[in-house]
Amino acid sequence: MIKSAIESSERRRFTNKLVFKLIQPFATSRTPLYDHAYLIAQVIFSLTYDVRSASLDDTRAIVGLFTAQIGAWQRIDARGHVEDVDYDALRVYDRWLHGGAWMSLETGAIHLNHLLSGGGLSFVALHQGVIVGYLEVYHGVEGAALGGVLHIAHLVTSDQVSGVDDALIAHLVGQAKNLKAQHITIARVPESLLTHAVERHFTLTSLACVRRYTVSARTGQVFYRAVEHDDADPVQINGWSLSIGRLTSARHIWEAHMPRLWETIPEIRARGAHRLKISASGQDALMVCERDLYNPRSADVYCWTPKALTAQLVASIKDWAHREGYRALSMVIADADVKALGADFETDGYARETCALDLA
Repeated sequence: MIKSAIESSERRRFTNKLVFKLIQPFATSRTPLYDHAYLIAQVIFSLTYDVRSASLDDTRAIVGLFTAQIGAWQRIDARGHVEDVDYDALRVYDRWLHGGAWMSLETGAIHLNHLLSGGGLSFVALHQGVIVGYLEVYHGVEGAALGGVLHIAHLVTSDQVSGVDDALIAHLVGQAKNLKAQHITIARVPESLLTHAVERHFTLTSLACVRRYTVSARTGQVFYRAVEHDDADPVQINGWSLSIGRLTSARHIWEAHMPRLWETIPEIRARGAHRLKISASGQDALMVCERDLYNPRSADVYCWTPKALTAQLVASIKDWAHREGYRALSMVIADADVKALGADFETDGYARETCALDLA
């Protein structure tokens, strides 16, 4: 009871600070108050939501939020044709293909348990005791330019209420100092709920732009050592950068691909993934090479390094991949590091920008 009272008091103090922060500009503005009606509405909405850490008991409700975003459930029939089916007719893997772990109760519970065991942070927003929003965040320490990072990976809300996204993000901002995070980051995706929610209240500063390249796997004149590496402890990448594959953040990609959470699903196990430690020309790296879903001779590469990406490391990865039977590698690389690829690459036009919220 004492703990509950303390938590309630902390929520009230947080709410008061949030209201003051959002309303303060109105007091000094010369614009008529009614012109600020939308933002005032957001303040009122934020008072109606209780935000807390998620628990395993919340799994079904969170899965419901994610699956409600899917317009049609489909699968490939025996003839290779796409067919629409009821959700309950799909196997776990069929549901997974629609959006990952949160597509079914079984995998959602495994994923949330992993987050609650230290893999990440998860928050739910409740309205009158019903879960109406979910926020998933990954806390990591990246290279010197970034330091402590809180990366927002997922934000999903019920379409029956308004202002839930604001309440969840405001809660995270309040947590940032306690977690010693210098940056809160997102992958800017036009038209996404997360991007819209953040841009309503914060200026975004671009940290990096990455593009996807296809590189040929081929033997080369390079000396390196590559060994299997099954240690999934994220402390190994503290202060490191995700030099290849940084679609989101170094920690998020690590938790998504390094632990062997999903190999109990036969189709995922059969697809295959290599987890390696590579040493090339004095540079160490940790790498995941994951076979492409549709082309077994192609693979996606994710590589964490303590230093900037080098041509020698790329050559080592290409040589190792060729010896394993791969012929094409998909690498997502920052513009500043593309020179390490040399001249042997193609781009498909895919790009993604990582941005930080200006918290000043």
